[in-house]
Amino acid sequence: MVDLEFKEEKQSEAIVITIDGPAGSGKTTTAKELAKILDYRHLDSGALYRALTFSLLSANVPTSRWDQLAETDLEGLELQFIPEGDCIASYYNQRKLSSELRSPEVTDNVSYVSSLGVVRNWLLGTQQMLGVHGGLVADGRDMGAAVFPEAEVKIFLTAELEIRARRRLLENIGEEISKEQLKEEMIRIEERDLADRSRKYSPLIRAEDSLLVDTTTLSFKDQLIVVRNIVKDLTGV
Repeated sequence: MVDLEFKEEKQSEAIVITIDGPAGSGKTTTAKELAKILDYRHLDSGALYRALTFSLLSANVPTSRWDQLAETDLEGLELQFIPEGDCIASYYNQRKLSSELRSPEVTDNVSYVSSLGVVRNWLLGTQQMLGVHGGLVADGRDMGAAVFPEAEVKIFLTAELEIRARRRLLENIGEEISKEQLKEEMIRIEERDLADRSRKYSPLIRAEDSLLVDTTTLSFKDQLIVVRNIVKDLTGV
């Protein structure tokens, strides 16, 4: 469920900005920093799916039953999404989730959970409620195409596979990367790309009215500058 007691009114010019892209494209770090610059709230949609996956695992719901879940089952989980400062915090059993969202078990199961129609539909409404007042930078794989189709700014980030794999490894292990590690991560990301693009419900898709930004040769600082300038040029924000 979503706690909407925050309801502070955003400035009238506050808008919704979506940043989509495949794994390792830099969408989450870019969205987070852009939100800070604009004094907006950041919605990391991937974290919501990870929180739901963690909740299913913690509630000992058999994985064999996941494809039979109904919205009432999801509502029955002790899961809350609460706006806190510049982000959306996830709570399970009144405990704030953090490193748990990146556990191997969650990582191994989140892609499947994300592919379930009942999950997509349930979280669709949740995410849209979080953007009611504007002042939001949302990142994911279908934010511009499915979740916020009326967003004022839509950006789609991409990068070459090897670059995305290297970034993901640096983010997760933060040390020197071996050729074998890089090769394995490239395979994982390629498989994730295929699964995301071919799933039935809300696949990875670039909104027709989004702007494409290839970050292959960009440093993070340059990437952020490009995205910030797009927002300013399109909206004046």
